[in-house]
Amino acid sequence: MQQDYILITLADDDEDDRLFFTDAFDELKINTVVNTFKNGKELLDFLNHPESVLPNIIFLDLNMPILNGIDCLKEIKKNDKFNNIAIAIYSTSSSEQDVENTFVLGANIYIKKPSDFNTLKKVLSDVVTINWQYHTSGLNKDNFLLRL
Repeated sequence: MQQDYILITLADDDEDDRLFFTDAFDELKINTVVNTFKNGKELLDFLNHPESVLPNIIFLDLNMPILNGIDCLKEIKKNDKFNNIAIAIYSTSSSEQDVENTFVLGANIYIKKPSDFNTLKKVLSDVVTINWQYHTSGLNKDNFLLRL
């Protein structure tokens, strides 16, 4: 079944970040449906529910309570059912260790959270309009970290 929108999911414990994220998509001229979750456990419960429509892209914060982004990424990558979902790490951290770990664990792109709304809109627009099939076929560390 072909859908005429891009289904976006965000897992982030920061309520303000979730609000800015959904507001940014509301202002973009891209047909999206956005779901948000407060932590990785809520996200995995949703993904594993038999009636859930799987997202096209998951934006995953690293520092969350209950189930953090790294553990959530590991769980998603263990399940073949989720192979066609692009995973964007979306974090305030820009530590080389976090970038390296998430790259090795199979995330598709790493985004340091922008500090202003207009930059956020541009970043989200760029990520959502990437041709993921092309982008992930030549995935390397140079195109993994989205530089602003």
